[in-house]
Amino acid sequence: MAGNTFGEIFKITTFGESHGAAVGVIVDGVTPGVEINETYIQRQMDRRKPGQSTVTSPRKEYDIVQILSGVFEGKTTGTPLFVILHNHDMKPEAYNEIQHSFRPGHADFTYLQKYGIRDHWGSGRASGRETAARVAGGAVARKLLEKRGVQVLAYTREIGGIICQTFEEEVIEQNAVRACDPTAGAKMIRKIEQLALIGDSCGGIVECRIRGVIPGLGEPVFDKLDAELAKAMLSIGAVKGIEFGAGFSAAPMLGSEHNDEMGSSGFLSNHSGGIIGGISTGQDIIFRISVKPTSSISVPQNTINVKGEERVIKTEGRHDPCICPRIVPVVEAMACLVLEDQYKRQAAMLE
Repeated sequence: MAGNTFGEIFKITTFGESHGAAVGVIVDGVTPGVEINETYIQRQMDRRKPGQSTVTSPRKEYDIVQILSGVFEGKTTGTPLFVILHNHDMKPEAYNEIQHSFRPGHADFTYLQKYGIRDHWGSGRASGRETAARVAGGAVARKLLEKRGVQVLAYTREIGGIICQTFEEEVIEQNAVRACDPTAGAKMIRKIEQLALIGDSCGGIVECRIRGVIPGLGEPVFDKLDAELAKAMLSIGAVKGIEFGAGFSAAPMLGSEHNDEMGSSGFLSNHSGGIIGGISTGQDIIFRISVKPTSSISVPQNTINVKGEERVIKTEGRHDPCICPRIVPVVEAMACLVLEDQYKRQAAMLE
């Protein structure tokens, strides 16, 4: 299976399936001599793992980090860093009834068309479980970015039509949906719990704000910084759209309204989201992603089996009624991977 490696100089390769023995990541291009340990990576894994609250999957995966190579006496060696996360709470038998049928919204049909075989145990590589490996790799990138003074922060802006009206950074990790508005967050939780009771799901919007990036990052024409970030975000299974800065609201604006004018102290606005011509401006990089409703729902739906015969299906198992809360650390991880790679590409260009 191609397409398991991401990045040019700083790169990751993920491996493993949802109900296999383990998932993990190989990180290459790591700067040597940087202090990092399993505890640091574990903090990010704990933010993504299931079973955190009533609005996430009850699957019990502790995602205990084990570093097998690339670190010596607490410091990176510059050789490939290998992180493995053993699976524990697998229940493949829960998927036996859908072995020969296609679940609406899932990659069952497309994987079978491409490979002629599919892992029906929790979708295999197509499962959101794969993102655990990304978060582990992204934690390594985050550590390197911290030394550059870069901060990556993602949070929930909208769930099920409920929109945050305020931005309070300190409350993001204090509520189960990682909303930036505590009042809206409480409403979101009630909405998700209500949908879970009837076996349905909802989607939302996650925003990411990146601070401290130097101006000049990005590789035009085809490897623009926003294009690389877009690829990273759209590679996350549940993400169906992305916008930067003013985004789609720029469509009805005039050029005189959208252009980011400049003064002696710098830019006077940030409608571009911190990227112009595919290159960072030095302002905050701001983007938003659209997260689809969870595909695994127990509401009866029409589908077909591998013989093309029509049938009604209900997806049983343990699933998140809304993916937004747990996708936040995945968004941060992918953004960190892009940025560290871009910093290293910029350094290589200047050599």
